[in-house]
Amino acid sequence: MGIFSKLTGAALACTMMTGVAAAQEMSFFRIGTGGAGGTYFPIGGIIANAISNPPGSRACEEGGNCGVPGLVAIAQSTNASAHNVNAIQAGQMEAGLSGAATLHFAYHGVGKYEGNAKPDLRVIANLFPEDLHLVLPKDAALDGLADLKGKRVGIAQAGSGTQIAVELILGDHEVNRDNIDEAELNNAQSAERIADGQLDAYFYAAGTPVAAMIQLDNTKGMELYSFTDEEVKQANTTVPYYIPSTIPAGTYPGVDYDVNTVAVSGILVTNANMDEELIYQVTKAMWSDTARKLLDNGHPKGKVITLETALDGIDGIGVPLHPGAERFYREAGVLK
Repeated sequence: MGIFSKLTGAALACTMMTGVAAAQEMSFFRIGTGGAGGTYFPIGGIIANAISNPPGSRACEEGGNCGVPGLVAIAQSTNASAHNVNAIQAGQMEAGLSGAATLHFAYHGVGKYEGNAKPDLRVIANLFPEDLHLVLPKDAALDGLADLKGKRVGIAQAGSGTQIAVELILGDHEVNRDNIDEAELNNAQSAERIADGQLDAYFYAAGTPVAAMIQLDNTKGMELYSFTDEEVKQANTTVPYYIPSTIPAGTYPGVDYDVNTVAVSGILVTNANMDEELIYQVTKAMWSDTARKLLDNGHPKGKVITLETALDGIDGIGVPLHPGAERFYREAGVLK
């Protein structure tokens, strides 16, 4: 009788465990980021970690990760904003990071997206400002943006949000592909070309400090071009989602002066067709105490990613919140 009871208990335990496993099926959540040398990739990795809670993990209330039960989020390195909005619209990724300008153009079908709108894009959260860096070799200088004519210039990856904005900004100064030797490279490749003397300058928009630029600064050294007040004003007029910003002296140890520039917000985006409950849980997990610790300790830009600023600038972009995210923000009292 005792043996029978033990076997029955063991069988019952197995059945219960099987039931728990079935109730918590594993699901994957792909987050498009950017190149490994930029800011999107590490920030995307922190967010992925924060919202994940694979089957068998400890529950949040038991000291485990406060992610979505059964969810495995993965940060994928991509060509950043333009690639991510295309992939999200096509259902090839569940979420991704995008600059506000690219998100606006893509959703509304304007600029390079004319006739190719991405109407299913939806916002989860505003994350952090991305400063536009114009990187020069050590001790180099420019006499204004127009001085880039005739030079070898990195304009970021083909179709990227940075490239879209840079071409618009340079166009105001009569600088274009006809009068520069342009290079379509990611951040790390561009930094290598500057170090090797194969580029005279390159643009890249990212949250500071940028890993590839830290390495360049520590090895060959670099300069950052400081926009004139007139150039900042014109850039803001031409690309309204690039707002005046400053990269403080010492952000990169070798750059001991304040740098005037423009910045665009980095946004976490998903597809309108994603399940409302899932995106609600993802948004909730992003702002958990566990996520706060990961953001504060994982990257310098993580500290500025806060619930209080999660909706900053969203109205101006003109892209709706996902209903799941909206539900969370209403419950949290952030959205009235």
